[in-house]
Amino acid sequence: MDIKVKPMGDYQTNCYIVSIENKDFIIDPGVNAVSWVKQNVKNPVAIFNTHGHFDHVWSNAALQKELNLKIYCPKEDAFMLQNDPFGFGMPSSIPDVLVQPDEAFDFDGVKVKFHFFPGHTPGCSAIEINNTLFSGDFIFNGSIGRVDFPYSSPDDMKSSLRKILSWDKDMVIYPGHGLNTKLSQEKNSLNNWLNYL
Repeated sequence: MDIKVKPMGDYQTNCYIVSIENKDFIIDPGVNAVSWVKQNVKNPVAIFNTHGHFDHVWSNAALQKELNLKIYCPKEDAFMLQNDPFGFGMPSSIPDVLVQPDEAFDFDGVKVKFHFFPGHTPGCSAIEINNTLFSGDFIFNGSIGRVDFPYSSPDDMKSSLRKILSWDKDMVIYPGHGLNTKLSQEKNSLNNWLNYL
């Protein structure tokens, strides 16, 4: 599996291209992601959104149209793609697949699972591909996603932290902002956040 990453826009939001078995999956195409994505894909298969915040989905519509791809978005966050609730002038996009909590997909042998971790947003999810977790704004290196935004929920975040802390497997984590980490390295931090919230 090959992973390319480029921070996009003012918020330096990580856009990922995950290439596995001659398939390219685009995760969180943020502001001005189109040209970089087009230069780095050979066989694009799908666009995945970890959640609906503008800095993660800004280039959804352009890539959906130019590359003829389907957008997979957690169903609880789909309204953000269409309504621009934060008023940043984000191009509207319509997801093709409304992903159910913890739903899994099989792309000709490549298994993809959207792990449901609400809190930062109602549909916030971490996408697992090949035992690697693309965590969006759920978990960062040494931190977690904010829960003081509109539609955020500290109580949901607590439940999500308990859920991932119950996992007994270690995984590499590629977050929506900043550097990658490992679940095993984040458990102390996650426990601290759980007690803080």
